[in-house]
Amino acid sequence: MTTKRPVISELNDRSREIFMKIVESFVETGEPIGSRSLSQQLSTHLSPATIRNVMADLEDFGLLFAPHTSAGRMPTDLGLRMFVDGLLEVGNLSSDERNDLDSRLAGTGKSLESVLEEAGSMLSGLSNCAGLVLAPTTDSPLKHIEFVNLSPGKALVVMVTAEGVVENRILEVPRDIPASAFTEATNYLNARLVGRTIAEARSSINAEIEQSKIQLNKLSAKVVEAGLATWAGDAASGNVRGTLIVRGQANLLEDVNAIDNLERIRALFSALETNETMLKILELADTAEGVQIFIGADNELFNLSGCSFIVAPYHSSSSQLVGAIGIIGPTRMNYARIIPMVDYTAKLIGKIMG
Repeated sequence: MTTKRPVISELNDRSREIFMKIVESFVETGEPIGSRSLSQQLSTHLSPATIRNVMADLEDFGLLFAPHTSAGRMPTDLGLRMFVDGLLEVGNLSSDERNDLDSRLAGTGKSLESVLEEAGSMLSGLSNCAGLVLAPTTDSPLKHIEFVNLSPGKALVVMVTAEGVVENRILEVPRDIPASAFTEATNYLNARLVGRTIAEARSSINAEIEQSKIQLNKLSAKVVEAGLATWAGDAASGNVRGTLIVRGQANLLEDVNAIDNLERIRALFSALETNETMLKILELADTAEGVQIFIGADNELFNLSGCSFIVAPYHSSSSQLVGAIGIIGPTRMNYARIIPMVDYTAKLIGKIMG
């Protein structure tokens, strides 16, 4: 098989039509299609033998492959990439579809967390894939913060915003910290953070700690520092200020039938829970304007799982990148329907955020 990357202009009208029919059949059924079936679907009459010759040429280009001997053909990841980039006709959502999306998100109330969770569930339901939302950590003023000892070396920090949104993080602390240090750290931060965001108070609190102007013992100060670093994000370690919301994982698990594929999907969801992966997703979404499409081998994160990822960034009113929303599904997902859906939802979230 040649390694030359094909371009659309190298396909004549006959090859292009046959290729498109094979892709459309794959998206609909997930199964290979043979020359005899194709001969009944083309706009002009071609014999199965002629169609097989064209299919062989497309296979040499790296656009098709045969999953089994004497079977029909299916598109490769490269073939799907070319189809999406140059042959797919992506339409706009109908006014009814836009109105439905508007009403479903607007009806969730003012909480951004509720809007994003609903958006992930909504995209999952409409696409029959998994919906993924990278949500920002809230910058709302705080109402309460508390540290809870979980086990030696582990603690839970709980924050309640003025809007009533509760967020939790697990942080690493020295193993020999007594319970009194958690109480002291809780009281200290509540006295300085309530009514302010972490971003507003972090620098002044760090300055106090560095200059030893506070009466915290060393272990309590370490709890405070760990809590601030966890919540505000530590750029040096690559942590991401955000939460990953995934909805509809079962849709992907139901679409696979081989045990090895099932394990790959599970491994993908495990990877999605890491901060490093969230950072990569945000970078993927922000590499260009609008919707980004990654098909199988296009990206190492989704290559092993055999999935495609359609993602779009959403921005604040000041055009600052805030998060990302997208769909993870099989490579045979309905791109023409899902691409405009993800695009419109991302823009709608940006409007809701103001």
